[in-house]
Amino acid sequence: MLRNTTGSIGGLAAKKAASSVRSVGKKVLTSNASKLAATTAARCNSTKANNTSSASISSASARSYSTRSTVVQLLNNIGSKREVEQYLKYFTSVSSQQFAVIKVGGAIITQQLPELASCLAFLYHVGLYPIVLHGTGPQINELLENEGVEPEYIDGIRITDAKTMEVVRKCFLEQNLRLVTALEKMGVHARPITAGVFGAEYLDKDKYQLVGKVNSVNKAPIEASIEAGYLPILTSLAETPSGQLLNVNADVAAGELAREFEPLKIVYLNEKGGIINGNTGEKVSVINLDEEYEDLLKESWVKYGTKLKIKEIHDLLQHLPRSSSVAIIDVDDLQKELFTDSGAGTLIRRGYKLINRNSLKEFGNPDLLRSALLRDPEIKSGKLSAASYLKTLEKIPFKSYGDEPLEVLAIVINDEANNQLPKLDKFLSSRTGWLNNVTDNIFSSIKKDFKELYWIVNENDSNLSWYFSKADGSFAKNGEILFWYGLKTNQVSELIKEFDTSSNFNSSSLSSSKESGVFSSPTQKRGLHTYNNHFKSQFYHARRQITTNPNPPKRESTNNQKLKVALIGARGYTGQNLISMIDKHPYLELSHVSSRELSGQKLQGYNKDNIVYSNLQVEDIKELESNGEVDVWVMALPNGVCKPFVDAIDSVGGTKSKIIDLSADYRFDTTGEWVYGLPELNDRNEIAKARKISNPGCYATGAQVAIAPLVDYIAGTPTIFGVSGYSGAGTKPSPKNNVKILNNNLIPYSLTDHIHEKEISSQLGLDVAFTPHVAQWFQGISHTISIPIKPKSLTSREIRNLYQDRYQGEQLISVSGEAPLVKDISGKHGVVIGGFALNSKENRVVVVATIDNLLKGASTQCLQNINLALGYGEYDGIPDDLFIRG
Repeated sequence: MLRNTTGSIGGLAAKKAASSVRSVGKKVLTSNASKLAATTAARCNSTKANNTSSASISSASARSYSTRSTVVQLLNNIGSKREVEQYLKYFTSVSSQQFAVIKVGGAIITQQLPELASCLAFLYHVGLYPIVLHGTGPQINELLENEGVEPEYIDGIRITDAKTMEVVRKCFLEQNLRLVTALEKMGVHARPITAGVFGAEYLDKDKYQLVGKVNSVNKAPIEASIEAGYLPILTSLAETPSGQLLNVNADVAAGELAREFEPLKIVYLNEKGGIINGNTGEKVSVINLDEEYEDLLKESWVKYGTKLKIKEIHDLLQHLPRSSSVAIIDVDDLQKELFTDSGAGTLIRRGYKLINRNSLKEFGNPDLLRSALLRDPEIKSGKLSAASYLKTLEKIPFKSYGDEPLEVLAIVINDEANNQLPKLDKFLSSRTGWLNNVTDNIFSSIKKDFKELYWIVNENDSNLSWYFSKADGSFAKNGEILFWYGLKTNQVSELIKEFDTSSNFNSSSLSSSKESGVFSSPTQKRGLHTYNNHFKSQFYHARRQITTNPNPPKRESTNNQKLKVALIGARGYTGQNLISMIDKHPYLELSHVSSRELSGQKLQGYNKDNIVYSNLQVEDIKELESNGEVDVWVMALPNGVCKPFVDAIDSVGGTKSKIIDLSADYRFDTTGEWVYGLPELNDRNEIAKARKISNPGCYATGAQVAIAPLVDYIAGTPTIFGVSGYSGAGTKPSPKNNVKILNNNLIPYSLTDHIHEKEISSQLGLDVAFTPHVAQWFQGISHTISIPIKPKSLTSREIRNLYQDRYQGEQLISVSGEAPLVKDISGKHGVVIGGFALNSKENRVVVVATIDNLLKGASTQCLQNINLALGYGEYDGIPDDLFIRG
């Protein structure tokens, strides 16, 4: 499992990545698994009846490919496609019986049987066959109590006399049958194996009576079950050579199975969902035994059962391959633990001790070092020789990080004498290093030693998303991406400037992506990105302060001067709509419209002047700014493109012009230079005073307006199902704006980590899960948003009143009791919010919001911001007949 280990031990908080999909994934998985199982049960049972030969039903290939495909798609709800495919490939790289041993506590069968069966059905339908072993402790206690028998324990072990053994056997058979039956109903072939696997001798007959110590494991029944296409469902009952049944602790039995089969995963399902740090109350994310075991046992909270469990797992893993690991997890999070980088419970593995070296002499084995360097794409391709790189390292100070076998090698250049920022020069990992999380461990070690760092990665690197997760910010140029963390604003500016202007800025390919074959899916290109938890917190406090102050005063006109607008990137739909509104604006006039594709053509739809498209370059913009010919610049450019234009404007001293950016480039700005321009939620006075305004995204505007009134009541992760017309895909031809492809169709895309998901989260100060789709209509967005709230904190009427009070007087927001329709918002300049459906438990409300992506989602909002920034009336130039009034 690939996950961040920061704070896993030593009293530090256990941090978990991808929290924005945690609750969503859990709910989607359990509900969709049930639906999937119901629809495939008949198909699977039919297969079982019709195919009488064991060969015909002995593998996943005998089941429908479409069923497996459906399950993979559903798994994508909790992680990226890359993650799911990566782990499926990993888990299917071994024989079926070596995938996993899953130990199920008896309480889970009683309390969470549907969820357990659903999770196991998911694994089964993607061709994975875990060996499932269950306990039955709570059921035994209940039956003994009903029969007036008081359970007795010595050293935590149940004394099992003949009467108790009778109850134990009965409970095991009943619970085994319950689980098998639940699985069969979901279309899963499951085989009860209640005896014949564990051979045992008496643990201490005089002391514990019929309690056994496993001394042998018979693999044949399990292998036969899997070979026939059935999940093996085992009890922990064992037998002596003479046939006497003995009771064996289920955890111990699971460990013996693991020693015999050497699986990739040993999973213990329990109610806590992991090991809890007794000092912080946080769940421990990862334990790397080779690094942490001795110190861990000294922790004050590691005692009693926790210490025993850790010791048992340590002893178990000492005899298994390093690829094996133990996961302690809640049943609801089983798929998330297995198929995502972040995991969900506590992951325990041996790991490797990490070794730091400050000179080449300290490596000892030069051949091992050369082998690691050969993973570097430049060295592998012959552009750079390993010998010449090593020669360079002899001349400059560096610090290297690696595990013992150098599955991962990182080299940080640290030339303090010349006042150079530390640079991560090489980060090379084998496939094993990625899958066993050595990469995260080493990066954590680097971060402890270096409080500030930068590195450069090729934009086609298939590990790109991992590098984004480690950075505070990034900047893209000419196919390469500059990353950094820990830098001050002036350091970032200088670093970007040098990277942006220098043709040989120590370009480097850090990753071993081609060699590892782990991250194989293409990664979305990104531009400047500076979103992190610190600034997310700042946004949160600002947003909370604003949302408690409803009905801000509207900005009336304080200016009647005619001012000039230059529009950079006027070819797209947003630019055309803005031109149309400026044409009707009482004061604004266009001075320039710039489009490389339309340069030289007459601007259509603008009647105030005869304007011809130009193709403005950086020098042209500097000249226009120097001459004071432009009062407000509007950047209607793709993401990652507008920075040179902004820099050109800024380079002119004493500039007074305003800048509105419609891209995502500055929505996460942390310098304080840019103000986020959503007037209905942000301080209008701040927008009015700002010189640089970042225009919000279309999806993000609708979602924020729909969620903001409930911020104080939210008790989980809001889930946003967004559908846009194809104008949102822009004018450049693609499948998302191809009418033939979209006919009778709905296309989901960017299923996780969409830029608007980050934007909504950062502005609201809470994590959201957002899944965008494109549909066959032209313009307009419909959001269906499920918002978990504190149980019974609000009635349906109170919820609607919150929205009506919050948006009273807002001319571009309408609150309706009914769920709004997207066809009614097309061509309208506002947001409509409605629905407000509260579930029967009164802990979740569903809100529907519609917005025109080209208008209030882009050009109308841009004009609002221009009006505020220039001192005009906020709604000047926005057609009255298209207002939506509440």
